[in-house]
Amino acid sequence: MAQDLSGRVALVTGAAGGFGQVITKGLLDVGAKVVATDVDAAGLDSVAGLIQDGNAKQRLATQVLDISSYAACADTVAMTREKFGAIDILINNGAMGMGVIRADHLAKLVDIDEVSPELWDQFIRTNLSGAWYLTKAAQPFMKANGWGRIVTVTTSFFTMLRGKFHPYGPAKAGLEAMSAGHAAEFEDDGITVNVVVPGGPADTPMVPPESPYAREDLIPTSKMVPPILWLCSDDAKGVTGNRYVAALWDEAVSIEAARAAAEAPIAWPQLAAAPVWPGGKPKE
Repeated sequence: MAQDLSGRVALVTGAAGGFGQVITKGLLDVGAKVVATDVDAAGLDSVAGLIQDGNAKQRLATQVLDISSYAACADTVAMTREKFGAIDILINNGAMGMGVIRADHLAKLVDIDEVSPELWDQFIRTNLSGAWYLTKAAQPFMKANGWGRIVTVTTSFFTMLRGKFHPYGPAKAGLEAMSAGHAAEFEDDGITVNVVVPGGPADTPMVPPESPYAREDLIPTSKMVPPILWLCSDDAKGVTGNRYVAALWDEAVSIEAARAAAEAPIAWPQLAAAPVWPGGKPKE
C-alpha cells in the first residue's frame, strides 16, 4: 500500500550510505520534506543528484552532521524546523561500521587488542549516543504537536552478541534497549518508537568487497523502505515498541500479513517480565 506523507518533515541520519539513500528517496517519493544528514559532504551531494523530480528537489535539504556531537545534533534539529517549520519524523540510521577498523573484518573478525579506548568511545558516541542526542533535541517539538515518528536502525540479535564484533554489536544492543525505553516513555505523547533491521548482511558499504559474501546474496537496501514508510504514516498510529525484519516484509501482501511476518516486540521484553523487585514488581 502506498503511503502519503505530504506535509510531514523528516530528518534522516546516515543519508549518504546505502540505507540512507533509499530511505531519503522513499520519503521524498511519498511527499515528505526531508533533511538528509551525513558526515560525508560529497556523499550528500550524490544523494541530491539522485533526485530528478523538481518538486522533490524543493523538499530536500542536506546538512553535514556529526551525530557524535550533541551540539551539532541540536543545531540540525533547529535548522530543520527553521527550514521546513517542523520535525515530525526522525530516522536514526547513521552509524560507524566495523570497516573503520579493518576492511576484511567479516573474513577475519576483530579482537579486543585491535580496539583502542578512543575508538570504542567514538563508536558509542556515534552508534548509540547520536540517536539519543537527536531524540533529546527533537522530542519536545513532537510532544507539542502530539505527533511524532522515531524509527531506528539496529541490527540482528546475532550481531549484537557476536564474539569479536565489538564495538558495533554492543552499541547496537544499547540502541535497541534505548528504543524500547523511549517507546514506553513517549507512548502517551503521540510519538511512536520502533526499530527496523535488515535481517542479515545487506548490500551496503558496511559489507565491503573484502567480505566472504557474494553481493547477490546480500539483502537489497530497498527492503528497508516499505516498513519504514508505513511506520511513518498515519496508518501506523499507536504502533510502537516493535522491531521489524525488513527482509521478511512483503510489499505484495496486505499490511496485516506483512506485519505478521516481520513484526516482533522490540528488544527483550520476555526477559523483563518478572524482575525480583521489592513489593512484587515496579509500578511502571
